[in-house]
Amino acid sequence: MSFSKSKHEHFSLNCGGQILDLSKPVVMAILNITPDSFYDGAKNHEGDALQEKLNQYVREGADIIDIGGMSSRPGAEIITVAEELDRVIPVIELIKKQYPQQLMSIDTLHHEVAKGAIAAGVHMVNDISGGDYDSKMYDTVADSGLPYIMMHMRGTPKNMVEKNKYENLLSDITKELIQKIRIAKEKSINQIIIDPGFGFSKNIKQNFTLLKNLSILKILDHPILVGLSRKSMIYKSLHISAEEALNGSTALHMIALQNGANMLRVHDVKEAKEAIQLFVKYEALEN
Repeated sequence: MSFSKSKHEHFSLNCGGQILDLSKPVVMAILNITPDSFYDGAKNHEGDALQEKLNQYVREGADIIDIGGMSSRPGAEIITVAEELDRVIPVIELIKKQYPQQLMSIDTLHHEVAKGAIAAGVHMVNDISGGDYDSKMYDTVADSGLPYIMMHMRGTPKNMVEKNKYENLLSDITKELIQKIRIAKEKSINQIIIDPGFGFSKNIKQNFTLLKNLSILKILDHPILVGLSRKSMIYKSLHISAEEALNGSTALHMIALQNGANMLRVHDVKEAKEAIQLFVKYEALEN
């Protein structure tokens, strides 16, 4: 079974034999196995803290746990494949052993890391470069048959801040994603999730413009993943810290849901699940 869509424009994904139903929005929990992520990597990447965070995510109902071994904050350096594998593979194996039914994704732009993570048991690949960084990523994903999260970004985390000049923000992003989708499908990647890349080669105003017009991306006919959680567009706008940005994250998550988001990638699972629960009740009344 491959990527499918019902008459109500609800999607489902075949995640290595497990079906992820997107008839209502789902939550992807961020698990940063890094010492230098902008928010919580250093707090969760090892020992008891990692185990506690993992247990919390499962208890609170994370639909997917997204495991990343490299920070993608602005200015971050690309780390080696070996270092990234050393960070993520033990965590994937731990989750598979303790929670064998838990869906996992690997957050990487290296095809070797994706390949190793797939072999270890992940169910989808989340590539912030959308295939631009590693020319072998598409082939690796195609061989696996797993869903592929294709994010829009220009450049790399190290230089993306300088690459936010657009002739027309919405048109340019859409055209660039259409081109990536075409190439991915030519490589036989049939299950594609679109991530517009909030904060990646986009400034705060551009992020809000993109959020307000998120529904434009529905023309691509693929599920939409939104990653807004505790990002600088929230805490800089409110003149607070990332640690104080939960309420702002929830507010923007609700806007994203109203504008067509199928997946929320978050640090705070319980709050995101509650937002979705309320959104579903609201939408049911509208219809």
